[in-house]
Amino acid sequence: MNRAALIAEIFRKKSFLCIGLDTELSKVPAHLQEEADPVFEFNRQIIDATRHLCVAYKPNLAFYEALGPEGWHTFARTVEYIGTEHFIIADAKRGDIGNTSRKYAEAFFRILNCDAVTIAPYMGKDSVAPFLDFREKWAIVLALTSNHGSADFQLDVQASSGEALWEKVLRTVQTWGTTDNLMFVTGATHPAAFERIREIVPDHFLLVPGVGAQGGDLHAICRHGLNDDCGLLVNASRSILYASDGEDFAERAHDEALLIQAEMKQIMKERYGEL
Repeated sequence: MNRAALIAEIFRKKSFLCIGLDTELSKVPAHLQEEADPVFEFNRQIIDATRHLCVAYKPNLAFYEALGPEGWHTFARTVEYIGTEHFIIADAKRGDIGNTSRKYAEAFFRILNCDAVTIAPYMGKDSVAPFLDFREKWAIVLALTSNHGSADFQLDVQASSGEALWEKVLRTVQTWGTTDNLMFVTGATHPAAFERIREIVPDHFLLVPGVGAQGGDLHAICRHGLNDDCGLLVNASRSILYASDGEDFAERAHDEALLIQAEMKQIMKERYGEL
């Protein structure tokens, strides 16, 4: 999905919600556990209940890889079921030397037909560049993440520049691609940083985890994070997926997604006027 199509979907649906499919087999409701593929059946019902409320899905590879070969099959089935009308992010956090990164890119872009892959930039440009060679595909580079451990390295101030490491990542990586193929992960648990983030990358899309179970404040993010094209994909995972552990899990997931989408709709109305 290219940038223009993504923006059009955001404004058509009045939503910039991304739903993380971090599906744990042990948390799949009991009545689905006898299915041939319980994780896929859970995902299918979540997708059916929420696809009109979100613009993106983000399956996290760890939860599928942990299931062995069957998990890869489930991941592929899930991506295929989502289809082409949603932006699909393989949350794989890859990042290796160039020829290895190229194989990762081929796997997710050519074989699995995902739109984007999350990437750790620690190994530098040659680990990210192969993901930028695919037309209408995206690299989503980790910059300022939502976890507590982000303080261990990302907040360190560089003696040479006076910038935090996450600022250097944004400033440097944006020169490797364009606003049409690069996004950045910037966590909702750092709301005060979004003004600075937008000073460095005013036009890039940001993937924002940490809303929902991690307690990120949607309004605080949007205050400085929104740009003229919206420029945000805000992710929620556990708060939607596990809103109920009973037979009504999909209905409750719908309700939780609707609450977030309604809040986004109001935020967009205040920022852009009647849509």
